Amino acid sequence: MPIIKAAIPPKKTMLPPGVYTPVISLYKPTKTQELDLDAMYKHCQYLVRGGQHGLVYQGTNGEAALLDREEKKDVLRTVRRAVTDLGVPDYPIVAGISGQSTNESIQLAKDAAIAGASFGLLLPPSYWAKAMSEEALLGFYRDVADESPIPVVIYNFPGVTSGIDLNSDDLTTLASHPNIVAVKLTCGNIGKAIRITSHFTPVQFSVYGGSSDFLFPTLEAGGVGCVTGMGNVFPRATARVYDLWMEGKKDEARRLQDVVANAEWACKKSLAFTKFAAWSFVGGKLGLEDERAFWPRRPYLPAGEKMKKWTVEVMGVLEEEEGRIPERVFGGV
Repeated sequence: MPIIKAAIPPKKTMLPPGVYTPVISLYKPTKTQELDLDAMYKHCQYLVRGGQHGLVYQGTNGEAALLDREEKKDVLRTVRRAVTDLGVPDYPIVAGISGQSTNESIQLAKDAAIAGASFGLLLPPSYWAKAMSEEALLGFYRDVADESPIPVVIYNFPGVTSGIDLNSDDLTTLASHPNIVAVKLTCGNIGKAIRITSHFTPVQFSVYGGSSDFLFPTLEAGGVGCVTGMGNVFPRATARVYDLWMEGKKDEARRLQDVVANAEWACKKSLAFTKFAAWSFVGGKLGLEDERAFWPRRPYLPAGEKMKKWTVEVMGVLEEEEGRIPERVFGGV
């Protein structure tokens, strides 16, 4: 018996499909590690020119838990200015709006909208995981979505939420909310993705993989893209997997996917490795020579010398591919 698609209307505003980078935060090389907004402006434009279809700020790779409310607004204002200056003022900017209470998440959504974000990315609360029953989880997402001035993308990442893992039934239920438009599955569960895509068209509720190492399978399963920390390092190559698949060049997409998946292994290991790789492969191109700009914010620690070498070796397999792909050209500066 065929699975029947859900009878819900298309959402008013959907997250555009494609590959999104959860952008790292860059800091000044001081004891208190203030945000380096000038550096983040440059990095933002580099990622857009690199072909990324959208950017995510204040997610896990952006160290959202280590930024205060005003810093988050400063970053969003900066990157909206960066894409506007580049000539793409409507470029998709997703902001993390995850708080430990309903009220906090609603306030973060309102802050994000005012500062220039297009969508909000929302983790489930997890400080007191035992209190987050299914009823509490569903109520949380509905309450935030009711009040959010921007569409909400569910962020399912059990690794940072004390094991809280929204299942396909939960996601199917939440997909009917008019202001909940997509899910990012950092749980890496392709079976879950298929169960969701079997019930919804992409204009009803979209599915994104949580990394680029399974982008090809996500697209084959009916998903519409991914959010990948590797975009911070190799934006052109990661976006190219999606672009090739969309052009019907699946053999080429699969070949590039194999290389991308091997390179992403370093990102899976540690945020510190992702940030070091970004400095190693991108920092010089942006004029950011001081490695400390790419260190994680304390108490997180930068990569040690042994793992730096390993990271460059693992991720370096993609450097040649990246160099063959031209940057996008825009009408702005």
